[in-house]
Amino acid sequence: MENVLYLIPALGVSYLLGSLPSAYLAGKLKGVDIRKHGSGNMGATNTARILGFQWGLVVLLADILKGFLAAWVAACLLGMWGAVLGGLSVVIAHNWNPWFGFKGGKGVACGLGAALFMIPSAIAVGVIVFVAVVALTRYVSLASLTAALTVLLMTVVFADPTPYKIFAIAAVIFIFIRHIENIKRLYSGTESKFQWKKK
Repeated sequence: MENVLYLIPALGVSYLLGSLPSAYLAGKLKGVDIRKHGSGNMGATNTARILGFQWGLVVLLADILKGFLAAWVAACLLGMWGAVLGGLSVVIAHNWNPWFGFKGGKGVACGLGAALFMIPSAIAVGVIVFVAVVALTRYVSLASLTAALTVLLMTVVFADPTPYKIFAIAAVIFIFIRHIENIKRLYSGTESKFQWKKK
């Protein structure tokens, strides 16, 4: 019962972390509104396209970190189910950012960070699959979708706790929802292949 008292602060911290717009802030440091260039998405891939690999990497790591911290803080306050709720909260805030009219990123890096805390073995396999698909196809969207499904499958293979399996299912659903347009472009053959700014 005492843990219930921590629900609001745990979710509040997670949501606040998720709402921190890493890509937007990186763009502002370079004098660019990342929302008005490339795909317009506030994520690491679009940042790399517009600002270069180094800035894309910074945003990627920042988004992973906020996902990890959200799950960790919530777990400290509420235990295993807290990690799940914190992970979902950070992804929701990142995807539907309250500071930008409930528009945001696609939740892959945030979800990765939260899952890294909960299901590191499954994530390790997912990352390998992601890198392989990008290397073979240069479609980041396809790699993200494939890796997400792989992570979900690995939670079964590695017999991860049920709450973490539920997080993986929810995260995959969120990721697919945010990639609906990418899926349509992949199907029609019009999806853009990844290439970052050289300078």
